[in-house]
Amino acid sequence: MDLAAHLFDLETRLHRQDVRADEAALRELIAEDFFEFGVSGAVWTREAVIEALRDESFSLREVTDFRLTLLADDVALVTYRGHRFATSQRPASDSLRSSIWRQRDGHWQMKFHQGTLLS
Repeated sequence: MDLAAHLFDLETRLHRQDVRADEAALRELIAEDFFEFGVSGAVWTREAVIEALRDESFSLREVTDFRLTLLADDVALVTYRGHRFATSQRPASDSLRSSIWRQRDGHWQMKFHQGTLLS
Protein backbone atom coordinates (compact mmCIF):
# COMPACT_ATOMS: atom_id res chain seq x y z
CA MET A 1 0.00 0.00 0.00
CA ASP A 2 1.42 3.42 -0.87
CA LEU A 3 1.63 6.16 1.75
CA ALA A 4 -1.27 8.21 0.39
CA ALA A 5 -3.57 5.17 0.52
CA HIS A 6 -2.33 4.27 4.01
CA LEU A 7 -2.90 7.78 5.40
CA PHE A 8 -6.30 7.97 3.68
CA ASP A 9 -7.20 4.76 5.49
CA LEU A 10 -6.00 6.09 8.86
CA GLU A 11 -7.68 9.47 8.39
CA THR A 12 -11.01 7.95 7.43
CA ARG A 13 -10.90 5.46 10.31
CA LEU A 14 -11.35 8.53 12.50
CA HIS A 15 -14.65 9.16 10.67
CA ARG A 16 -16.10 5.75 11.50
CA GLN A 17 -18.59 5.38 14.36
CA ASP A 18 -16.96 2.22 15.75
CA VAL A 19 -13.53 3.91 15.97
CA ARG A 20 -14.89 7.19 17.37
CA ALA A 21 -16.52 5.19 20.19
CA ASP A 22 -13.35 3.16 20.95
CA GLU A 23 -10.93 4.99 23.26
CA ALA A 24 -8.10 2.51 22.65
CA ALA A 25 -8.44 2.89 18.87
CA LEU A 26 -8.41 6.68 19.20
CA ARG A 27 -5.25 6.55 21.35
CA GLU A 28 -3.59 4.44 18.63
CA LEU A 29 -4.43 6.96 15.91
CA ILE A 30 -4.04 10.27 17.77
CA ALA A 31 -0.65 11.35 19.15
CA GLU A 32 -0.33 12.21 22.82
CA ASP A 33 0.74 15.78 21.94
CA PHE A 34 -2.07 16.22 19.37
CA PHE A 35 -4.00 19.44 19.01
CA GLU A 36 -6.77 20.61 16.71
CA PHE A 37 -8.22 23.90 15.56
CA GLY A 38 -11.87 22.96 15.18
CA VAL A 39 -14.41 24.41 12.76
CA SER A 40 -16.02 26.15 15.74
CA GLY A 41 -12.75 27.95 16.56
CA ALA A 42 -12.14 25.79 19.63
CA VAL A 43 -8.70 24.31 20.30
CA TRP A 44 -8.83 20.61 21.15
CA THR A 45 -6.31 18.26 22.78
CA ARG A 46 -6.29 14.49 22.42
CA GLU A 47 -7.98 14.03 25.78
CA ALA A 48 -10.67 16.61 24.97
CA VAL A 49 -11.41 14.91 21.63
CA ILE A 50 -11.66 11.47 23.23
CA GLU A 51 -13.98 12.84 25.92
CA ALA A 52 -16.20 14.68 23.41
CA LEU A 53 -16.55 11.64 21.17
CA ARG A 54 -17.95 9.56 24.06
CA ASP A 55 -21.23 11.48 23.85
CA GLU A 56 -21.17 12.32 20.16
CA SER A 57 -24.28 12.23 18.02
CA PHE A 58 -22.66 10.43 15.09
CA SER A 59 -22.92 11.67 11.50
CA LEU A 60 -21.69 9.85 8.42
CA ARG A 61 -18.79 11.58 6.64
CA GLU A 62 -17.39 11.60 3.14
CA VAL A 63 -13.90 12.60 1.97
CA THR A 64 -13.10 14.01 -1.48
CA ASP A 65 -10.08 15.74 -3.03
CA PHE A 66 -7.66 13.90 -0.73
CA ARG A 67 -4.05 15.01 -1.21
CA LEU A 68 -0.77 14.08 0.45
CA THR A 69 2.27 16.33 0.82
CA LEU A 70 5.34 14.71 2.35
CA LEU A 71 7.01 17.26 4.66
CA ALA A 72 9.81 14.92 5.79
CA ASP A 73 10.41 11.18 5.64
CA ASP A 74 8.33 10.77 8.79
CA VAL A 75 5.93 13.75 8.58
CA ALA A 76 3.03 14.13 6.14
CA LEU A 77 0.36 16.73 5.52
CA VAL A 78 -2.98 15.52 4.20
CA THR A 79 -5.69 17.85 2.94
CA TYR A 80 -9.21 17.11 1.77
CA ARG A 81 -12.75 18.29 1.53
CA GLY A 82 -15.07 16.78 4.11
CA HIS A 83 -18.82 16.41 4.00
CA ARG A 84 -20.80 15.60 7.14
CA PHE A 85 -24.26 14.26 6.37
CA ALA A 86 -27.27 15.70 8.18
CA THR A 87 -28.83 13.99 11.18
CA SER A 88 -31.88 14.88 13.25
CA GLN A 89 -29.50 16.69 15.66
CA ARG A 90 -27.56 18.80 13.13
CA PRO A 91 -27.55 19.90 9.51
CA ALA A 92 -25.15 18.73 6.82
CA SER A 93 -21.92 20.70 6.45
CA ASP A 94 -18.89 20.93 4.23
CA SER A 95 -15.38 21.81 5.34
CA LEU A 96 -11.79 21.92 4.24
CA ARG A 97 -9.63 19.66 6.40
CA SER A 98 -5.90 19.30 7.01
CA SER A 99 -4.00 16.88 9.21
CA ILE A 100 -0.36 16.38 10.00
CA TRP A 101 0.63 12.75 10.49
CA ARG A 102 3.92 11.76 12.12
CA GLN A 103 5.59 8.36 12.01
CA ARG A 104 7.33 7.03 15.11
CA ASP A 105 8.67 3.49 15.41
CA GLY A 106 6.95 2.53 12.15
CA HIS A 107 3.54 3.74 13.33
CA TRP A 108 1.72 6.82 11.97
CA GLN A 109 -0.29 9.04 14.34
CA MET A 110 -2.16 12.27 13.82
CA LYS A 111 -0.27 15.19 15.40
CA PHE A 112 -2.45 18.09 14.24
CA HIS A 113 -5.84 18.65 12.60
CA GLN A 114 -7.75 21.69 11.39
CA GLY A 115 -11.22 22.12 9.97
CA THR A 116 -12.45 25.19 8.13
CA LEU A 117 -16.21 25.40 7.60
CA LEU A 118 -17.36 26.20 4.07
CA SER A 119 -20.45 28.36 3.80
